[in-house]
Amino acid sequence: MSFGFGTADGSAMMAGSKPPRLFAHPLKLGERDALAKALVKARLPVDDLEAPEPLFWRFETADCIPVGFGGLEIHGEDALLRSLLILPPLRNRGIGAAVVAQLENEAALHGCRAVWLLTEAASGFFDRLGYAKCDRAVVPQKIRETPQFAALCPASADALVKRLLA
Repeated sequence: MSFGFGTADGSAMMAGSKPPRLFAHPLKLGERDALAKALVKARLPVDDLEAPEPLFWRFETADCIPVGFGGLEIHGEDALLRSLLILPPLRNRGIGAAVVAQLENEAALHGCRAVWLLTEAASGFFDRLGYAKCDRAVVPQKIRETPQFAALCPASADALVKRLLA
């Protein structure tokens, strides 16, 4: 599966730059070691990576160069975007926005109408991608009950939502 997206991921891509073309590779249970190592290095939660509910992908360029990871948890018409990580040398090139767009597309394919997330440091990045801060009280119960919301992310993390087009 390949998608190309062209919005910036928190820094400006050069005008006329070609958007990153990424390939998503689903990670099965037992194939998540590289994801776990990258998340630990970035000080992001890893406690529930081997749970069967979350869906995770490794993203690569057309030249098979790994660029990062991302995940979703599907709960009816709502999805939790989680474990988004772009490898440090490849940041600020539009790759993060491309990965988020691909994850939003995947959520829409699963029938989701909204994507929710928690972040301590990337609210501005997600704001530029159309996400809005929200009070945790408006987050659907199924999303609030996930390990990410209930225990793994601190209460100080911002909750954000993006409504998907039908």
